Amino acid sequence: MGFKASRKWRKSSLETPELEVPDVPIQWRQMLAYLRPYRLRLLVTFLALITSAGLSLVFPAVIQRVIDSVLQERNLALLDSITLGLLAVFLLRSISSLVETYNLNYIGERIVVDLRKQLYAHLQTLSLGFFVERRVGELVSRMSSDITVMRELLTNNLTTLVQQTLIMLGAVVIMFLLNWRLTLFILALVPIIVAFGFIFGMTFERLSTRVQDKIAESTVVSEEVLQNIREVKSFARESYEIERYNRAVDRSLQAALRLLVLRSIFGPTVAFLAFGGLSLILWFGGREVLDGRLSGGELISFLVYGLTVAGSFAALVGLYTSFQQAVGATKRVFQIMATQPTVRDDPDAVELPRVEGRLTFDDVHFRYDERQPVLRGVNLDIQPGEIIALVGPSGAGKSTTFNLIPRFYDPDQGSIRIDGYDLRCVTQASLRAQVGIVPQETMLFGGTIRENILYGRLDASEDELIAAAQAANAHDFITSLPDGYETIVGERGIKLSGGQRQRVAIARAILKDPRILLLDEATSSLDNESEHLVQEALARLMQNRTTIIIAHRLSTVRIAHRIAVMDKGQIVELGTHDELLARDGLYAKLYDMQFRDQDRPVAEMETQA
Repeated sequence: MGFKASRKWRKSSLETPELEVPDVPIQWRQMLAYLRPYRLRLLVTFLALITSAGLSLVFPAVIQRVIDSVLQERNLALLDSITLGLLAVFLLRSISSLVETYNLNYIGERIVVDLRKQLYAHLQTLSLGFFVERRVGELVSRMSSDITVMRELLTNNLTTLVQQTLIMLGAVVIMFLLNWRLTLFILALVPIIVAFGFIFGMTFERLSTRVQDKIAESTVVSEEVLQNIREVKSFARESYEIERYNRAVDRSLQAALRLLVLRSIFGPTVAFLAFGGLSLILWFGGREVLDGRLSGGELISFLVYGLTVAGSFAALVGLYTSFQQAVGATKRVFQIMATQPTVRDDPDAVELPRVEGRLTFDDVHFRYDERQPVLRGVNLDIQPGEIIALVGPSGAGKSTTFNLIPRFYDPDQGSIRIDGYDLRCVTQASLRAQVGIVPQETMLFGGTIRENILYGRLDASEDELIAAAQAANAHDFITSLPDGYETIVGERGIKLSGGQRQRVAIARAILKDPRILLLDEATSSLDNESEHLVQEALARLMQNRTTIIIAHRLSTVRIAHRIAVMDKGQIVELGTHDELLARDGLYAKLYDMQFRDQDRPVAEMETQA
């Protein structure tokens, strides 16, 4: 037992668990809504597409005219005019393709940006519990690769569907006009190819979804390791992490190779069916020519139209398989978009006014899941400006008590009130604007020191910024740096020492000027000078604020007005340091185990003060 906060490290494994993707139905109306802002540009794209598709059907008819008229009549002038007309057709088709391609890619890039903005904004609305259950790498994969797949579905796949359908239908109509018997013969072959495409398409969906999942898993591993590179280096686990990442990548490779095998089979098989069909067309068409029902030029034209139909049909079959691949990625994105925050503002929630800071827990119960209750009937009344220290063994519920105050979670039973306001009846933003948190493990953004301190209040003036840094004992070390307040702190503040990071975090909290302060004290890992500076800064921060501290040091316990001793989700003792020692209960036992050795130096420090 001890007062130190427990660390719940995720057990690392070489086998990364499967990412669960619930079967969320795709809402096509919702998907197509992303095209609505660009409907005018999309209309231009479709007009260019229709023009390009229509002009694609001209070439076979020209071939027929050249063979049946020009070559038989040996009319050079007609050949020249047909060639010039054909060049004009190809030029117009190229211009149409250019307009179509540019606008299509423009729409695609804009949709990617819109999707990423919307997904990121939605992630910001979700409750803390959502992020506890998921890894950062998984979410990053959703915002990158999965959204790119959705872009293809909404732009290239959609226009390909329209274009190839128009070309195929136009070619079939012309073929009927040329020779309906031969056309019916060709259409009889279509069901075979359709059945083949659907069978392969379903397999494509399953395998491509697995590939995306495996890629996301490898992203999770790399993201996790890079975020914790200090720990990797300190434990010399580079080889271990290389092996873990290699295994994750190898699993994605195996899934990709299985998909590659299917693709390798699919392409040649479709080619065989297409060319086999053309061979049969040539055989049947040759008999029609011999019987006088079809001219030579018409047969050649028919073969070209047949190739056009086969190409369009193959494109549509391929489009179906691409669509099946996109379904998995789309479902994953919509899964997140459909997730609702577990902590929401009540429709009638009011703005919390500036409070004095009285905090009341009234029979509060809470559990993260159905199996294990964490808090069981917590009752506590904290007066404005009072300092309360939470102590107790690991797993007693101290951190959970912290998390309920800013409404990261809501209690299952009972209520928490600030100045009489039930937290569930006020807006989360107005509540959290009056709650400051200094965590045990200080986390900074990778930008400048200025940006990190201003995160407490974005509109603060330069004088207010400096005053906060001075109050946090941070101004002197900041100005001693070559770039001062513009110093880049690096990922998670890695370029600063532990004491410097904590003082920047305290400056940020001072600038926010909260009425209620939540402090997960952590100074045991600092040297004596840094600890003294941090403790001095914390003392300034706690002045005239209601403060709840998860205590790790005897000095903190002594400055607390009262101490709440927690065990198994309940407050089992409440009182001052001397009162609790006199009771000879759990607090006295924990004090004997951890704090007695600190008693002499603390007493000496208090005497000197």
